[in-house]
Order: sequence, then structure tokens, then C-alpha cells
Amino acid sequence: MNMEKRKDKEYEIFKIKKKGKEKTIKIPSSSEKKPVTKKQIKEENKILRNILITVGILGIISLLIYLSIVSAKSFEYEGISFEIEKYCDSGPCITLYKTSIPVKYKDGVTGRIVDADYNIRLRNDPRDLKNVPVEGKIDFRKNIVLEITTEDLFCDGDWNLAIGNLQKLNIFGMTLLVKNNNETYEPENEFMFIKIQPNDITNIIEVNKNNYNLNVNNCEILEVTERLIVEAFIKFNELN
Repeated sequence: MNMEKRKDKEYEIFKIKKKGKEKTIKIPSSSEKKPVTKKQIKEENKILRNILITVGILGIISLLIYLSIVSAKSFEYEGISFEIEKYCDSGPCITLYKTSIPVKYKDGVTGRIVDADYNIRLRNDPRDLKNVPVEGKIDFRKNIVLEITTEDLFCDGDWNLAIGNLQKLNIFGMTLLVKNNNETYEPENEFMFIKIQPNDITNIIEVNKNNYNLNVNNCEILEVTERLIVEAFIKFNELN
């Protein structure tokens, strides 16, 4: 391969001969390049600035979209973090509101104490449960004694869910008992007595220092029991 080089005013011209064929390549002469003007520099800086501004705006928009998606799936109520979960496997979708508290338990295999999260899921948005009035102050005790009248409170299975929720209060060290009139509950300061009963309004009423009525209207058994559970979480959060 032979290569011949020559110059003219504007180009460096290369002639390449290979296998009997000649090819001409023109490259702008570096000596003839026009100097960059201040106007060109200004225009290029303007273009770069606009590109950076556009990239920044797109980044902010992406961040806002991400934060809106995350906030739509979680929220905080009275210092308690909740996550919104939706289940649509079969039939109508079910929305649950999950919160967790840290617990320690003994591993049955290793015998070690393990740190974990205990999850509780509510059927009602805790922010809406404030619509269930609480008259008085709820003072949680070591033992909860339930007096129940279930004749009008089965409510298409909601009764079982409600009692199951109340049993989860044992995570706070509380024991759930069904009232037995033949039993004596002492010492008194270790017991709180709860009566669940139908009423024309759904609310929680402090009858005296350790007696409470959970009144249920229109089968709102889940609403009133979940309001009690949220109050327990708030109390636990304040203490810890």
C-alpha cells in the first residue's frame, strides 16, 4: 500500500494506493481552521445550560412521582407507621392496613433470643377510626376481661375477626379473658373489664376507672374493636 500526501489551502489530501486502486481522502487543514469566536462560546454555553436545566427538571419530576407512589402506599398516624396492602386474588379486592412492633422471642431450634417484627393488619383505615368516639380515658391493664353479648353481633363473621384482633393485644403483655361470674378478679388494678354490647351509637365509654363499654351500632364491631387496638398501639408508642 502506497500513500501520497499533499496540501492545498483548505485540506490535507491523502492518496492511498492499494492493490492497484487509488483512493483520495481529504482532511481539513488544521492550519486553516477558523478560530472560535466569543459568540460561538456563548451559544455553546447557553445550549449546555439548557441541557442541564432540562435534566434537573426531569430529575425533580421523577423524584416527585416516586415519592407520591411511596406515600400512597404508606402513612403515619399518631406516630404509628402503616402500610396499605391490597389483595385481589379472588372476589372483591380487600384493603388492609398493616403496622408492626418489634418483639423478641426464643427460637425453638437454637434457643437464642431473636429480634423480629410482629405484624397486625386492620380492616379499617386508622385515620377513619377517629370517627369512633372515646368518652373518657382508656387505661390498659395487664388483664382484659370480656363480657360479651353476641346474639346480635355475629355480623357475617366480623365478630370472630374482632375477637381475634383483641387477642392480639397479648403482644403488649395483656391477657384476654372471658368474664366468669364465679371468678374473683384480684388485684383489681391488674384488670380492665370490657363489655361489648349493641347500641344505637358506636363508641367506647369509660364507665369507671377500669370498666369500659364497647357499644356497637349497625354491626360496626370491627370499627370499635380496631379503635381500641389503635389506642393500645398509641399507648405503646408513647411508652417506648
